[in-house]
Amino acid sequence: MSTDIINHVELPVADAERSRQFYEAALLPLGLSLVISIDPSRTSHGGARHGFGKNGYPSLWFHEEGGEKLPIHLAFSADDRETVRAFHAAALRNGGSDNGGPGIRERYHANYYAAYVLDPDGNNIEAVCQTE
Repeated sequence: MSTDIINHVELPVADAERSRQFYEAALLPLGLSLVISIDPSRTSHGGARHGFGKNGYPSLWFHEEGGEKLPIHLAFSADDRETVRAFHAAALRNGGSDNGGPGIRERYHANYYAAYVLDPDGNNIEAVCQTE
C-alpha cells in the first residue's frame, strides 16, 4: 500500500532543454535530481521529457509542448488495478472525459497500469498502480 497521495506531477514547458538546465540546478539543494530524460521520438506529444526525483524515482516531470494555455498532468497513486478502474469510471460518470482507459502502458514499464481522464478544465488526471 502506498502512503503517497501524488504519484507524479507533469508540467508543460516551452523549452525542455532550458527547463532541464534550470531545474537541475534549482532542485539540487532540495535533494531532487534528474532521473531520466526521454527523447522526443519516444513521447506521445513529440517533445522531450525530463523526470526529476529522489531515490531514482521521477515524481516531477517537465515536457516540451507549445500552446497558449497548457493543461497540467497530475497522477495519483493507486494501491491496486481495481482502484485505477474505479477512478476512471467515477471520473467519467461525473463530468470527466476519457483520455486513455485503464490498462498497461508498456512504454513506461511492464507493470505501469494507469487510466487517464480530462477534468472539466481539460487537465490530464491519472491514477496509476505500478505493481502487479
